[in-house]
Amino acid sequence: MLIIASINYGDEHMTWMGTTILSVRKGNQVVMAGDGQVTMGSVIVKGNVRKVRFSNSKNVLIGYAGATADAITLYERLETKLDAYPGQLQRACVELAKEWRTDKSLRKLEAMIATADKTMSLIVSGSGDVLEPQDGIIGIGSGGNYAVAAARALINENHSAEEIVRRSMQIAAELCIYTNSSIILEKIDTENIK
Repeated sequence: MLIIASINYGDEHMTWMGTTILSVRKGNQVVMAGDGQVTMGSVIVKGNVRKVRFSNSKNVLIGYAGATADAITLYERLETKLDAYPGQLQRACVELAKEWRTDKSLRKLEAMIATADKTMSLIVSGSGDVLEPQDGIIGIGSGGNYAVAAARALINENHSAEEIVRRSMQIAAELCIYTNSSIILEKIDTENIK
């Protein structure tokens, strides 16, 4: 019998992970992007996943990173909260964080949410945190810190929010093995929203 490869994961639970999300708020634009890579352990499972989407209302951007099924569950829960509290992103996120922290089944979810509308950008975590960055830059996922560092280096230069996000995500893809350069980008032009 010929064994080509034998991988023993032991009792380790293998989870599909979505990786890097970056959001930058500059001038009259809010831009959010996610890479397309999903991994399971050290294996790339898919390279073109859409991790950044508009909410049902089309006024809120939502990006997720972490265990894929968990992240999609949280995305759907945030949609429900946004429907319950239209135009109140902060309240919807606080309600999601409270539910996430107190509900027994939600408490075990391993993901993070980045979200932004015309006025604010927020991170929602499973520990009950709802954080607004002081500089309008959010990065979550395995390559999030690389992307944030690059964006902070570029923010005061003469680049649009979209250019900053594209360049920063490329830098994150070059540094983080769990991030690829298949970038999906969405933006809100805050001048055109009433």
